[in-house]
Amino acid sequence: VQLQASGGGLVQDGGSLKLSCTDSGRTFSDNGMGWFRQAPGKEREFVASIGRNGRMTYYADSVKGRFTVSRDNAQNTMYLRMNTLKSEDTAVYYCAAKFGYGSYIDLDSFNSWGQGTKVTVSS
Repeated sequence: VQLQASGGGLVQDGGSLKLSCTDSGRTFSDNGMGWFRQAPGKEREFVASIGRNGRMTYYADSVKGRFTVSRDNAQNTMYLRMNTLKSEDTAVYYCAAKFGYGSYIDLDSFNSWGQGTKVTVSS
């Protein structure tokens, strides 16, 4: 598993962005996937996650209704569509893969991490 996150940037308050996470390995469809973020001076936190076949999704309360996680197993890619962005969404966003069983929310359940992409929301 080798994860590469992209799509971050500078956006105005209320704007939208779509992040992508591509796995260059050959086991993407075997793994649960997740998005996490880390704001300056804060701990890394859960944002959203998705099951192996895309049917199950999970969201942090702070992004529910604004963010949508999806995946395309044929393209080895996971996405995070972010709408109605707020200044408090400013963070470095990381994608991660989860092997086997375990929580889809806890950081400790995720085994492989990408390098992060920075999202800045200006007010």
